[in-house]
Amino acid sequence: MENYIVSARKYRPSTFDSVVGQRALAATLKNAIAIGKLAHAYLFCGPRGVGKTTCARIFAKTINCLSPTADGEACNQCESCLAFDEHRSYNIHELDAASNNSVDDIRQLVEQVRVPPQIGKYKVYIIDEVHMLSNNAFNAFLKTLEEPPHHAIFILATTEKHKIIPTILSRCQIYDFNRIGVEDTVEHLLYVASKEGITAEPEALNVIALKADGGMRDALSIFDQVVSFTGGNITYQSVIENLNVLDYEYYFRLTDCFLENKVTDALLLLNDVLNKGFDGSHFVTGLSSHFRDLLVSKDPATLVLLEVGSSIRQRYQEQAAKCHQTFLYRAMMLCNTCDMSYRTSKNKRLLVELTLIQLAQLTQEPDDESSGRSPKKTIKPIFKQASQQTGVVASAVTAQSPVSPVVQPNASFSSISNGTSTASSMSGSPVSHPVSGTSAVKEAPKVPLIRMSGLGISIKKPHVEEPKKETSAMPVQRTMLPEEDLMFNERDLNYYWLQYAGQLSQDETALTKRMQAIKPVLQKDGQTFEVLVDNDIAARDFMALISKIEPYLRQQLKNSKVTMTVRVSEVNETVRAVGRVEKFQFMAQKNEALLQLKEEFGLDFY
Repeated sequence: MENYIVSARKYRPSTFDSVVGQRALAATLKNAIAIGKLAHAYLFCGPRGVGKTTCARIFAKTINCLSPTADGEACNQCESCLAFDEHRSYNIHELDAASNNSVDDIRQLVEQVRVPPQIGKYKVYIIDEVHMLSNNAFNAFLKTLEEPPHHAIFILATTEKHKIIPTILSRCQIYDFNRIGVEDTVEHLLYVASKEGITAEPEALNVIALKADGGMRDALSIFDQVVSFTGGNITYQSVIENLNVLDYEYYFRLTDCFLENKVTDALLLLNDVLNKGFDGSHFVTGLSSHFRDLLVSKDPATLVLLEVGSSIRQRYQEQAAKCHQTFLYRAMMLCNTCDMSYRTSKNKRLLVELTLIQLAQLTQEPDDESSGRSPKKTIKPIFKQASQQTGVVASAVTAQSPVSPVVQPNASFSSISNGTSTASSMSGSPVSHPVSGTSAVKEAPKVPLIRMSGLGISIKKPHVEEPKKETSAMPVQRTMLPEEDLMFNERDLNYYWLQYAGQLSQDETALTKRMQAIKPVLQKDGQTFEVLVDNDIAARDFMALISKIEPYLRQQLKNSKVTMTVRVSEVNETVRAVGRVEKFQFMAQKNEALLQLKEEFGLDFY
């Protein structure tokens, strides 16, 4: 019986042109050999089964060829090439770093490097899975890797470049191998099938290529497995049956159910899939990939990202035309959420079923009560009549009517510590019967109002004078009488000036400090005050403040004619606030006894 050789070994590439899926890298190596610019160390890194060790062997064979071809390939006829093909070449040494990863193994390799080749120009050392070397082995290999003999070339291969120490990486030319595309894999599988006399459907080979995930060795291994199962006639149905792969048909039928809001049919399809032994996580992952393929099929520019066979490509385009992009976005998001929650879920089937129910409701109308989604959350107003009356009362208070207030039985007033009187609560509807004078006196604070026609005495906290004015049932029907402007002095003005400064936000800290350092000066007319600043920048800031602070002071001082002016100080004017030390010095100039008193008692300022 003839010895059987697996396809991965039997059809292993022997030239650069036969390497699948690495055209740019193969061309680079061929050009380096053609012009004679060979590095002493190379690092081939990439996923498994993409041709790293194969390219290393082809490279070692080609540089030792005694009569290379014009295009940079080995002749396969000289003694060096024949020795390589018959596995008896002494110029090419392969070392498996996974099993030879100690310092002694590297030292033995370093001893062999010193011996020049007997036939050919170079001795090539291929170290596979080099990331498995220990740190001590890497350190022992550094000097030889940096300055090897002129006849030695090292080719390191690894699938995990991040595990190699930087000092090794800096001494090598690094070549990154890419995953082999689906089309290239299918093309090579068709070539192998033709050589072996096997009939294969392109869709079946496409499933094998997708299952291999970019590795040619994995693809050829799966190919041999399917050939053994089918007996040489590879069909799409036999491949999905042998590889336990979900059929495209399930995903197409499920998507149609989602678009037609058929929750029942979707759940029955899921039950059919689970009964065939497929895992729920695998099913959700395939469904999300199906939605992704539908999304890339909607735009001709992204159609190249669709890695399916030519016969199924048309079906994807047809179904993609039925799906809105918003539906696909939300569907992929739901599948991704289900995939992330699947591992931690205790009821995995229920999780997948809920996901299918949500997918089947994405295209329903928002107002459909059978959708199973939560209704729109709307907040309806309550106590509508009371809110309207409260608005009327607020507008009446803002108008500042001089008519004496009417206190309702359910209204209570509280006095704030700074003198401001506010209503703490108002509830209930206005009462039509009269209120006794005794109860009214108990609930409303007695604060005398001093008008302009009074004795001219200022009030320290004039805003305490008025309780809430308008709480009557029909304030709009009454005629608002104009209120007289109250008199105020500079002390009252400064009090509310500092009070306004304390109410500014943290973003206006600089303006707050300026206002606290400046004392407004009341003019002779008793209604205009002046703010003296020392520069134009401060003047602009206070000019912009006029429109905000004037209404505030007019309301607090009960004077509608309060006016603010800003002036930049002259050269000889002092704007800065006088401190305690300066006050004492000023007083000491008039009375020297104060200095004597300070010295005798050892007084100081804090």
